[in-house]
Amino acid sequence: MKNLLIQSAKILDHQSSFNGKIVDILIRDGNISEIAKKISVPDKGTIIYSGKGQILSSGFFDLNVNFGEPGLETKEDMGTGCMTAAAGGFTGLALMPNTQPPIHSKAEVSYLIGKSKNNLVDIYPMGCISHNREGKELAEMYDMQQAGAIAFTDGDRPVSNAGLMSRALLYTKSFNGIVFSYAEDPDIAGKAKMNEGLMSTYLGMKGNPSLAEELMISRDLYLAEYNDSQIHFSTISSAKSVDLIRKAKKAGIKVSCDVAVHHLIFTEDDLEGFESNFKVKPPLRTKKDQKALIAGLKDGTIDAIVTQHSPHEIEFKNVEFEIAAYGITGLQSALPVALKAGLSLETIVEKMAISPRNILGISNPELKTGNSANFILFNAEEEWVLNEESNRSKSSNSPFFGQMLKGKVKLVYNNGQYIIF
Repeated sequence: MKNLLIQSAKILDHQSSFNGKIVDILIRDGNISEIAKKISVPDKGTIIYSGKGQILSSGFFDLNVNFGEPGLETKEDMGTGCMTAAAGGFTGLALMPNTQPPIHSKAEVSYLIGKSKNNLVDIYPMGCISHNREGKELAEMYDMQQAGAIAFTDGDRPVSNAGLMSRALLYTKSFNGIVFSYAEDPDIAGKAKMNEGLMSTYLGMKGNPSLAEELMISRDLYLAEYNDSQIHFSTISSAKSVDLIRKAKKAGIKVSCDVAVHHLIFTEDDLEGFESNFKVKPPLRTKKDQKALIAGLKDGTIDAIVTQHSPHEIEFKNVEFEIAAYGITGLQSALPVALKAGLSLETIVEKMAISPRNILGISNPELKTGNSANFILFNAEEEWVLNEESNRSKSSNSPFFGQMLKGKVKLVYNNGQYIIF
């Protein structure tokens, strides 16, 4: 393994004594060998990379990613998914169990861990709460945890049965597991495809009110408090949801939450043209909700930003809005979208690299001499186009396809491997 010397990069890591400084970093045998203002090239075999004008931070970590493997590899397999993640600056992913079969036993967990071994991107499978994601009986959560499942969720399906959710929270507490809740009351949401509001009325479409999300958050907060258990809410989308979680945190309930990055720049108004790449779940809400989400990130109510990467074949998205599948690809465009939302670089690194690992109890990769190298280099000013040539995913269901984006990942290093983009 050749040495890698990165010159003149700006460190962005509040854990590091070099935070905010422009330094050289020498990587030897997969570890950070030296950090200094100026490092001499150790030998002729050393690879030199100029980090001038670039930011060096811990690799991003995504709490909400959908691949197709096993069973739906035509959407995204482990290879293309990890390459897409690396291109977006992610060195760690928590995979949703929305596969065929779902990740509901130790066999599927073991398969994913084995398939992703020795990868540039660390893969952490999440197991189902209920068998087959049907919401009827608990899945083999302890066995999955022993096999390597990092958390438990039914993915984009809510657990409607309050008793089942309560038992899941109590059961996982016994082995320090964490439950991820997708908050939606299906009886309130119905079969609506977009947010209930002025735009749904204007378009003549049935609306899914934010009430459906807020009712389920209220229920699960009560259950978490009753069982004294930890709970995490995936992809919250409304102002009232932010307020409910803010109050719960102040009351001492063990709760965390995340927001999908596309909810920070898009609203229901973007659906006027019935573009299927804006069809996501939960639906895009109002500008008021969007402002509350950004405020929640800044005041610490919302702990993390996720991509909710959901790749689909063209026949699932290039159809009428009503029958199109939910979701967009988001791994590769996450950094530009977060920058477009007006978030500071410090907030982006905190919400996309540090806090996600804290939620799962994974140690954060500190930029310190002697530590294993797990970092990215990105240029917050560089512009690039997401197109057929630059897209690393099998799928292209992104509202940014063909557009100029600002903010580009240049280099990713993890597990003794690196790639330059």
